[in-house]
Amino acid sequence: MSLLNEIEPLKQAALADLQAAADLAALEQAKGQWLGANGKFTALLKQMGGLPKEERPLAGKAINAAKVELETALAARRGELELRAALPKDPTDFTLPGRRRIPGKLHPLTQVTDDIVRSFRKIGFVVADGPEIEDEYHCFDALNTPADHPARDSQDTFFVAGSENRGGATPQSPLLLRTHTSSVQIRVMAKQPPPVRIIVPGRVYRRDNADATHNPTFNQVEGLYVDRKVTVGDLKGTVEFVFKDLMGPDTKIRFRPHYFSYTEPSFEIDFSSPLVKKMGKDWLEIAGCGMVHPQVFETVGYDPEVWTGWAFGFGIERIAMIRYGITDIRLFYENETRFLRQF
Repeated sequence: MSLLNEIEPLKQAALADLQAAADLAALEQAKGQWLGANGKFTALLKQMGGLPKEERPLAGKAINAAKVELETALAARRGELELRAALPKDPTDFTLPGRRRIPGKLHPLTQVTDDIVRSFRKIGFVVADGPEIEDEYHCFDALNTPADHPARDSQDTFFVAGSENRGGATPQSPLLLRTHTSSVQIRVMAKQPPPVRIIVPGRVYRRDNADATHNPTFNQVEGLYVDRKVTVGDLKGTVEFVFKDLMGPDTKIRFRPHYFSYTEPSFEIDFSSPLVKKMGKDWLEIAGCGMVHPQVFETVGYDPEVWTGWAFGFGIERIAMIRYGITDIRLFYENETRFLRQF
């Protein structure tokens, strides 16, 4: 039998084997048997050299056409078998309605943080970030917090074990989990000349026992504004704008004298609103603030005779609890979907 007469029978046999393959493994075996390097159909190509010159074009054209047909049949059968493999093993009623995936939502603390950031961006503030594992210098020393301050006691701060012996030519202060995001204010001022207008949202850590209003890990946002001739009036105006934007236009703000080592004068901020009155209170403490202490400016290289500024800080969970009427802070961290779906 001549080579031309062998092509059609071999092609039909190959098509039959490919179609008879019951699964993908059998299909790959049939492909190797016919179209592999040592396959029966591939062997025809190797016989081309022995044909007379006048028969080669015709034989080559017939072999190539048959090979294209086999490859098309192979791809079609592979698609059928892949679809079959993807189908459920058990009987399935495809006329049943589908199962809709419930869309996710942002965590309520994330929603409140985004709202706070949005409010401050309206008046030209930008977001700054910094490490949660800090050193004593950025967390305490540069903020004019003396070594005997209660906040530096190990009962109030999480220190990283062994970090006081990190090596090096000079002693290094031990590492700790930051107790406030004020450390980022120091890092920004050390790198950037004034004016500065930033807010710093982030996670902080304190050795509190978990209860309805306390948690050892919580979220805080702090702000810093430094420029020429910044006054307490600028601070009050900014705070009033932000809290009215967050908690409603009926919100009222009052300032009480207080003490913070890194501000002078310092204030506690109380606010009153319909939400607070629903809690049975007239006023609720919400934040701490004050004018940046001159010693802090000198530490970062700002001239306190030229530059003034204010800083503030408040807890994001506190805002969320008031806004949504939540009475237990621990609900934010339990990942209970029935709770989270409400927001």
